[in-house]
Amino acid sequence: MAGGPEPDPRTGNSLEEFQRDLANNLCYERGTTLESASAQDAYWTLAVTIRDRLADRRARTARANYAANPKFVYYLSAEYMLGRQLRQNAVYTGTDALAHQAAAASGFPAWDLESLDVEPGLGNGGLGRLAACLLDSMATLDLPAVGYGIRYEFGIFKQAFENGYQVEHPDDWTFYGNPWEFPAPDDLQVVGFYGHTESADEDQGGRRARWVPGETVRAEPSHMLVPGFGTETVNIIRLWRARASGESFDLDLFNAGRYAEAVEAQMRSENLTKVLYPSDSTEAGRELRLKQQYFLVSCSLRDIIRRFRFRNTDWGAFPDKVVIQLNDTHPVLAIPELMRLLVDENGVGWEQAWSITRRTFAYTCHTLLPEALETWPVPLFGRLLPRHLEIVYALNDSFLKDLRARHLGDEERIARMSLIQEGPEHRVRMANLAAVGSFAVNGVAELHSRLLTQTVLRDFADLWPEKFGNVTNGVSPRRFLRLANPRLSGLITARLGDDRWLTDLDRLRELEAFADDAEFRAQWREVKRQNKLDLAFHILAATGITADPASLFDVMAKRLHEYKRQLLKLLHVVTLYNRIKADPAATVTPCTVIFGAKAAPSYHQAKAIIKLINSVAAVVNADPDVAGRVKVVFIPDYNVSVSELVVAAGNVSEQISLAGKEASGTGNMKLALNGAVTVGTLDGANIEIRDRVGAGNFFLFGVTAEQAVAVRQAGYSPRAYYAGDAELKAAIDALSSGAFSGGDPGAVEQVLSSILDWDEYLVMEDYRSYIDCFDRAVGPAWADEDRWTRMSILNTARSGFFSSDRTVRDYCRDIWHVEPVPVRATAAADSETPARQATQD
Repeated sequence: MAGGPEPDPRTGNSLEEFQRDLANNLCYERGTTLESASAQDAYWTLAVTIRDRLADRRARTARANYAANPKFVYYLSAEYMLGRQLRQNAVYTGTDALAHQAAAASGFPAWDLESLDVEPGLGNGGLGRLAACLLDSMATLDLPAVGYGIRYEFGIFKQAFENGYQVEHPDDWTFYGNPWEFPAPDDLQVVGFYGHTESADEDQGGRRARWVPGETVRAEPSHMLVPGFGTETVNIIRLWRARASGESFDLDLFNAGRYAEAVEAQMRSENLTKVLYPSDSTEAGRELRLKQQYFLVSCSLRDIIRRFRFRNTDWGAFPDKVVIQLNDTHPVLAIPELMRLLVDENGVGWEQAWSITRRTFAYTCHTLLPEALETWPVPLFGRLLPRHLEIVYALNDSFLKDLRARHLGDEERIARMSLIQEGPEHRVRMANLAAVGSFAVNGVAELHSRLLTQTVLRDFADLWPEKFGNVTNGVSPRRFLRLANPRLSGLITARLGDDRWLTDLDRLRELEAFADDAEFRAQWREVKRQNKLDLAFHILAATGITADPASLFDVMAKRLHEYKRQLLKLLHVVTLYNRIKADPAATVTPCTVIFGAKAAPSYHQAKAIIKLINSVAAVVNADPDVAGRVKVVFIPDYNVSVSELVVAAGNVSEQISLAGKEASGTGNMKLALNGAVTVGTLDGANIEIRDRVGAGNFFLFGVTAEQAVAVRQAGYSPRAYYAGDAELKAAIDALSSGAFSGGDPGAVEQVLSSILDWDEYLVMEDYRSYIDCFDRAVGPAWADEDRWTRMSILNTARSGFFSSDRTVRDYCRDIWHVEPVPVRATAAADSETPARQATQD
């Protein structure tokens, strides 16, 4: 036809076309009619209709990437917190208004169905949310990229509270299926474990071997689409699910009535991808974690090699076409696995393979806690992955030989840097392996990156200073402002004249001109009030607690860990409670303290803290003397959807970790972006937030990282602080008396002992500074409505740096050296066969 090809009937953007596609998908995808459709049918139909538009863009993206043969970013992460997909994908395809109209005209209002859009259970905390934000930005910036992860059947867990205790339930997120997923059961990988190694034919100097696994598991891939905003690019996240081989089901045992034994091998195989971060409190749990990590990297690297070989034949070009970003230590097994695949399976020489490997991997370290850097017992590692242990030892021998030549006689340094930790139990050090086997190592905030080179990886930074750098984290403004806070997003767009700020977040600076505009401040406050009402309704539904939207919403929502110091916030609550009980007329800023956090199932201290918070909340919320002044809420099952409500509604952002312990944080960025004012230490990205929003728009307290070290070195005595501060003593005594635990002092003994007898994270040291910060700074600022509104506006206006788009640009400039591949807005004539296109996915 003249004028070019007709639009695909499943990608049209008129109301008539969208309605027709809804009807066709209801019939042909769900096999039903409008008259008999269930709510699930309606949701699935709407999702697939929107997905069709993404699939068209994905096909064009694959074709553009195939034609360009560019360098790809491959992002390996144990977790992704993607959030709900329906509204996001409608916004990214520009069909959100169309979906409303067409769905309503067809008889099912679109966003009534959003509650059926279940969050993919692929992540837990900041690590997974960062990974999702970076994938979003890679697509938005037109970068050729693939994310790799595991398709966990039951996520990490759904959190509930019973008598204040955390109870974990399976997160059966795929029970009704997942319309956003494209399974590929015909593209299975085989992953081996255990067994032994043998000398390989044509062995090159003892460096090549043949691994004979004792057990194999099949890996079934699927992929989900990752669209960019304001662009035609749609990348993918490829997820792996463990499937047992057909031989694992023993029909003879089944027919003999031994049903459990008949499926035992099948269940053992498929347990691999049941749950994110299986508990490592048992030997079996630790082994399952290591198997899970190898499963991820084995499948992913084979897939990466397949993609490379599809257009390239020269192994020397591998680092020019492939960069693999390791998101923390979980995927570091990829380093010996790539060596094995190159040397043992593809005949690449050892030295060339090591050169390729070291020029391919980049490593992001997300922690300063030595215990979080992962080490594995050599016996476990060798039993599970015998060939990989041989490779690690060979790499270590060569590395230590070079070290001894550089640092003759400095055996302490050599022992610290060895890939194998010596001692009663030899262990493989994954962070050391990452530092040796990568061409770049980055921290995720300026302070974190500096401390990384001064503490846990100091020796490696001394050896290779050029490897080490910083890339401060960022968050997606599309997810955490446009989707999480449509009212504020709309107000910003109205003032700036268009929504191009969503891909150029520095434009938020233009809001500063309105910070003293009375009309704008009133609009700003009204947006926050409406958002607080939304959160209050969720709190009521989830907990039965009534939150006053007029009160200060004081938010502490993050993973439950002692270094994040939820206990310090709780001591503040108890202090306020004691003040009111001592003097019912005492002046207290009306506040609703909002906690949100999950504790790892085997982290008993963290779970005890959750119980204590809920116990204090029960007493405080029931006391008529406190009514209207202090309320405590612990929102169960904190996830992306809940976080969107919280960041839009929060007035105060609690970022109170001990300085020098938090790598970066991203919750601090999300809350500041939405106008919350931070109460924080000089830790992680708090420092950069304070620098950018201004010291006058940030509530600072506590010791610095350097002062924290000095306090310890001076002989820190937490009980001296307890004895020397009357309010601190009263708060501790109230807790230890059993007043908040049903008269049982023993119920809180474990938690209180952790801060009275050792206090690893200096809760007692920072208590007074924290209390004074609220008394002298937060309370007076909140009482001045115009002042607080101005601070809120400036936090948003000056948060442009914390876009994940800037983060990805920094990675591209400093580490990846990857160029964008724009995708044409309309389908062009394409000579590729469907099979060739499918191979690209």
